[in-house]
Amino acid sequence: MAECSEPKLSYRAENNSERTVPFDRVRVRDLTAARPWRTLRWYRGQPHYAGMYWSATMEGHVVYESRLELARLLLADFDAGVVSIAAQPFQLTTWVDGRPRRHVPDFLLLDRSGLASVVDVKPVGLITESKVAKTLAWAGGLIEAHGWRFEVWSGCDGTLLKNVRFLAGYRRPSLFD
Repeated sequence: MAECSEPKLSYRAENNSERTVPFDRVRVRDLTAARPWRTLRWYRGQPHYAGMYWSATMEGHVVYESRLELARLLLADFDAGVVSIAAQPFQLTTWVDGRPRRHVPDFLLLDRSGLASVVDVKPVGLITESKVAKTLAWAGGLIEAHGWRFEVWSGCDGTLLKNVRFLAGYRRPSLFD
């Protein structure tokens, strides 16, 4: 059995100050208003397609770091049950066997009932890599033990995504009734 320290959760508050709390004492309402943990960077030759998506759910921009994350973000924004979307909402940290372990999930979704879902977006080919699988198992175990849902998302039916992408352009109340 691995020796672990108490897991901590760090997030950036609305004023961009960094807050760290024991994971078992975190409040979802603080995380739904959190700023993204990482700063988006754009540079020539970048391997990922990062950007900002205007979300009808949030009535503002939500960041993403890849086209796969954008696809999951589109589906979350189109889901009538989702009332809040936070990108890179926090960083989990702990020490396992004398070594630091960290993880920043891609999204935190809050549904109408107040249940939080933490989403990690990974390409199918990465999920089985040892380091990635261990990190997802560790983070998923902590998150589910906290009473939240944990989802690893790798894509969906292409036709569904094309339809949602098309309809997403008509979700701006200022443009359409």
